[in-house]
Amino acid sequence: MTKRTYGHTRSGEPIDDAMIGRLADEAEKGYEPGELLAKPRGRGRPPLGELAKEVESVRLDVQLRDETTRRAAQEGITVSELIRRALRQYLRAS
Repeated sequence: MTKRTYGHTRSGEPIDDAMIGRLADEAEKGYEPGELLAKPRGRGRPPLGELAKEVESVRLDVQLRDETTRRAAQEGITVSELIRRALRQYLRAS
């Protein structure tokens, strides 16, 4: 029988049924208040860099959206990153 995995931890250890069982047993025993919070985090997504970021909305026609999605997938980046790169390139060229 093949050992089923559900992904990997940050350290690369496979998450399998045995690990899930151990973690469930640990959780059922309970935790001390604050024990699970190794490092407090702020709200929302982590920042992209040192400076705060703003969110802008852009309307794309269907063909441009599809081309953008395909290109981002080919390059292995998000659509947002592709748009940021294209905008930087455009602004430098002007």
